[in-house]
Amino acid sequence: MQNKLHIEIHSFSYKKGGIPKDNTENGGGFVFDCRGILNPGRIEEYKIQTGNDIGVQEFLETKTEMPNFLKSIQSLISISIENYLSRNFEHLQINFGCTGGQHRSVYSAIKTAQFIKEKYPEAEVSVHHDEQLHLNLSSISDN
Repeated sequence: MQNKLHIEIHSFSYKKGGIPKDNTENGGGFVFDCRGILNPGRIEEYKIQTGNDIGVQEFLETKTEMPNFLKSIQSLISISIENYLSRNFEHLQINFGCTGGQHRSVYSAIKTAQFIKEKYPEAEVSVHHDEQLHLNLSSISDN
């Protein structure tokens, strides 16, 4: 019986918790720094929102380089996902960090999970928002 590839995606804060630890025996995975993308948290109307909110998503999609950033990430992670699937690997961790773990990293984690679920339905995906714990309840039901 073939084991399923589980892809664990985290959004995190470089200032608070730092890069999430990989609790599997594999150690490692991808870490993407979202701080090079314009921060919607510096705009008053988005300060209390997260990357899960429509206003922040529209800002990131239309006023920043986020679409190009994510397209590049999708190309890069696809190489490993396809390799891992062909070799029956069981775990891959993908992490997105930004200053507060609220806007850019949350958005990136959500959009990357959607991409993986659509392109690789044979993989199991879970999303963990390390600084936005209230979002974890909704991400669990997405699996």
